[in-house]
Amino acid sequence: MGVCGSGKTEIGRLLAARLGCDFLDGDDFHPPANVEKMRAGTPLTDADRWPWLDRLAAEIRTRLGDGRGGVIACSALARRYRDRLGAGRPGVVLVHLDGDRGLLAQRLAARQGHFMPATLLDSQFATLERPAREEGAVVVDVAASPEAVADAIAATIVSRGRGSSA
Repeated sequence: MGVCGSGKTEIGRLLAARLGCDFLDGDDFHPPANVEKMRAGTPLTDADRWPWLDRLAAEIRTRLGDGRGGVIACSALARRYRDRLGAGRPGVVLVHLDGDRGLLAQRLAARQGHFMPATLLDSQFATLERPAREEGAVVVDVAASPEAVADAIAATIVSRGRGSSA
């Protein structure tokens, strides 16, 4: 989880490779109306998010039920969204990709071909509820290289005994 520009997709792909499991980008689960709204620079409302989060939660339940691991990149900025996804359930590890607003703004300015405009970064930070201690999140600063961040996350997950069921 993390705001736009935190590296969810790039780090998520690297992490999935290190854990030997599938990578799924939560953006691919958005209905077209959500993508168009964001492309136009309009922040999503909870009413926009619920069906999207429910699709992701169903994917998580299916994977847990089948005993398949996976890494899913999803903003999940508010606790109510993480709760809806099933964070905290056995087999689910929450990872918060945390970063300085200035660094993330620079990354977004350099990003090409993504529907999420840099103008929505402030609304993402306004929505962000950093994980509470009881959520048991792995929190990593994304200032390091994506490879170093993925290595650190993988090491933490393995040390927690989660292996490829992240």
